[in-house]
Amino acid sequence: MSQQSNQLTYEGILELFRQTAEQMKETDRKMKENAEQMKESDRKFQEQMKESDRKMKEMSQETDRKIKETNRQIAALGSRIGEIVENMVKGRIVEKFQTFGYVITRYGRNVSFEYKKLGIRGEVDLFLENGDVAILIEVKTTLETADVREHIARLEKYRRYTNAANGDKRRFIGAVAGAVVTNEAAEFAHQNGLYVIVQSGRAVEIITPPDGFSAKEW
Repeated sequence: MSQQSNQLTYEGILELFRQTAEQMKETDRKMKENAEQMKESDRKFQEQMKESDRKMKEMSQETDRKIKETNRQIAALGSRIGEIVENMVKGRIVEKFQTFGYVITRYGRNVSFEYKKLGIRGEVDLFLENGDVAILIEVKTTLETADVREHIARLEKYRRYTNAANGDKRRFIGAVAGAVVTNEAAEFAHQNGLYVIVQSGRAVEIITPPDGFSAKEW
């Protein structure tokens, strides 16, 4: 009885074929769904890549624009500082320093210095001298306290440069100038023994130092 019940009938074999066909049909359907999903994923990925490329191109263009604008501003700033230096000379800054006892015999603009052995290099916007004293002037469109600190460091650097390079024994004093000078910068400069110059149009003035002021020498 057991063997007879386990034997497949014709109808049973047909049912097995039917079930197998259904399974293959279902498998084929799922494979098609997976293929569609992969195709959709690939499409989205390609869209994302195109969007990323577009954004990168926009960022690159914006960066280029900012670089060009920065370069333009730097060039304009350099031109503006050059104008201030020129106006200082035309505004008789040499004569105005004579009222403080400095007889200036010559001057130089954009005086560069470098001593590679010590890694020293820099530039002075306006250099006034009379033989035994030289006045090193830093010029800014807007003079702030940080600019005064930088010039003090520049004066110290120039002193080291001359000692190492040529043994220049002249006394060096400092001055800072600007078309706009903040009160804090002027006060800080005077506290550290620097003269302060204000330039407005073609008029140039050395701000009268406070009582007790003494020009620092390097």
